[in-house]
Amino acid sequence: MNKYIKIVVAALLILTGTYMMFFTRNLGWGVVIFLLAAIPIFLFFKNENILLAFWQLRKQNMEKASKFLNNITNYQSQLHKSQYGYYHYLQGLTLAQEHPTKVEPLMRKALEYGLNMKHDRAMATLNLAAAAISKGRKQEGQKLLEEAKRLDSAGMMTDQIKMMKDQLKMPSMQKHMHNPNMRQRGKFF
Repeated sequence: MNKYIKIVVAALLILTGTYMMFFTRNLGWGVVIFLLAAIPIFLFFKNENILLAFWQLRKQNMEKASKFLNNITNYQSQLHKSQYGYYHYLQGLTLAQEHPTKVEPLMRKALEYGLNMKHDRAMATLNLAAAAISKGRKQEGQKLLEEAKRLDSAGMMTDQIKMMKDQLKMPSMQKHMHNPNMRQRGKFF
């Protein structure tokens, strides 16, 4: 549903509640309808599909979370600007298991649009660090890990950060793979 339709519904509910309170003298029903107008106003700023996707992520149900995110067909017309970053963040989290290569651009967009919570920014930065390390960009991965450690003030991701730092210390296989025929080369010359 378009975000502006929610505001129109809220305005109609407020007008109906005001009419019932002052013109028909149904004070009780007028107050109830007036209070019901808070729901579409709340959903204007916090999209219902994003809230349901967060709920499914808490339950570790990636399929349903992805289904709720797919209900958002055009995020710019359906979401408030403050929700753009969370839309991309949730898209990246749901795709992390099946399509890890698609996560990096989504997390970059999420950080670009902005995430309100520090631990969300830390998780997005940690995912970017994982992508950089997997592509062989160790210096960038190290910087991103340090930033994720700084953002993780609650210490929820210390194990993941430590594991990724250990991965950075391991030598890459490509540098240390040797061709057995190359070792023999010195003996012939």
